[in-house]
Amino acid sequence: MAKKVYERPMIIKQYSGMMNKFGSAPASMPLSEIDGVPVKQLTEEWGSPLFVMSEKKIRENQRRLYRIFKSRYPSVQMAWSYKTNYLNAVCSVFHQEGSWAEVVSEFEYDRARKLGVDGEHIIFNGPNKSVEGLQKAIHENAKIHIDHFDELYQILEITDRMKKPANVAIRVNMDVGIYPKWDRFGFNYENGEAAQALKRIATSENLRLVGLHTHIGTYIMSAEPYRVAASKLVELANMMKREYNTDLEYIDMGGGLPSNNTLKGQYLEAEQILPTYEQYADAITSPLFDLKSSSGKLPTLILENGRALIDDAGFLISTVIGNKRLSDGRRAVIVDAGVNLLFTSFWFKHKIVPAQQNGSFTENSTLYGPLCMNIDCLREEIVLPVMKRGEQLVIKHVGAYSVTQWMQFISLRPKVVMTMEDGSVELIRDSEHLDYITSMEKIPEKLNAFSLQ
Repeated sequence: MAKKVYERPMIIKQYSGMMNKFGSAPASMPLSEIDGVPVKQLTEEWGSPLFVMSEKKIRENQRRLYRIFKSRYPSVQMAWSYKTNYLNAVCSVFHQEGSWAEVVSEFEYDRARKLGVDGEHIIFNGPNKSVEGLQKAIHENAKIHIDHFDELYQILEITDRMKKPANVAIRVNMDVGIYPKWDRFGFNYENGEAAQALKRIATSENLRLVGLHTHIGTYIMSAEPYRVAASKLVELANMMKREYNTDLEYIDMGGGLPSNNTLKGQYLEAEQILPTYEQYADAITSPLFDLKSSSGKLPTLILENGRALIDDAGFLISTVIGNKRLSDGRRAVIVDAGVNLLFTSFWFKHKIVPAQQNGSFTENSTLYGPLCMNIDCLREEIVLPVMKRGEQLVIKHVGAYSVTQWMQFISLRPKVVMTMEDGSVELIRDSEHLDYITSMEKIPEKLNAFSLQ
């Protein structure tokens, strides 16, 4: 029989009454293993804090979403959103599963090319594409999604100079019932900008219109806006077919599907209030069957999902470094991972659980990181058992945007490992060190020496 955890005697004020309609306080069920690998073993070998990515979960998520859409539409192509998590190992898993690369900068474009993705399988989005980046994308036959008229005119100049046509699409923004509108990217549907841009492309000898693209927002909590967006893209596509006899290769519906991370301000857990991915797929694919085509073959549906595919495949292991009581009597738990590593904690209530079996007594606590900044608060309120110094917590659903938005601030960024399908663990990004951080700095000659008294 396992020895029970010792808990010191304490007097706790009791409150009578029934559970409310939402149930009782949540229990902190421990997560002692990730893909069968003990959390304690991971921190002993790789240190703490530590990001852990699950190869198995990434592949499962990709295959599931593809299957859901493919069962509803004949031709579907996934394109991995590099900005969501551009670690080479993560991107390689998605590419092995058949995903193209969706990038929003020349930096991300170069990462994809260096990883072995050819230009033909890169979708180049974003409002800031340099002349050099556009030249590279045109030369390598990438699919360039034009964001504004100045970019359109620049591409026309470049293609004329290079004597080479460009494969282009336009990004379309529109009113889909979500406010505030995401109208800073692309050409507007309602005011006629999108139609005007398409007509200019259609009459150009150097631009080859291959698709239409929209990305209506992020963490979209209803399927209906996608139905509206798809319907409006179908109208534009059919207009181009009718007036210019243009058959599109693809309709790109972008991303924005939510993960099961719960937003701050939501009482119920995300999985209790969000539509299913099947409902999103029905909303997106149904309008596409109204597309007109000379051959009768429907264009490919491209999906650029990031968060929905990677969030629950990422974990952050953190170690308790101290406990204290705040002035109002609340318990404060301090851990070695802060908002510099988990920027997403400003808007998500990440699921946070102990990594070991603790006692049965739980208390509403505040969870702080190690930074010397008052804003370094991972959770203002969370029910946790009594946590001792040196014990671990596991922060779940951190695969999206954590390692692309993390900061080297006060402390260095830690290692990232991947649990592999065969049960092994591989280092996929090493931790930073002082020489790495200072390697790009230069000290003027007159500042090289000083003497302190």
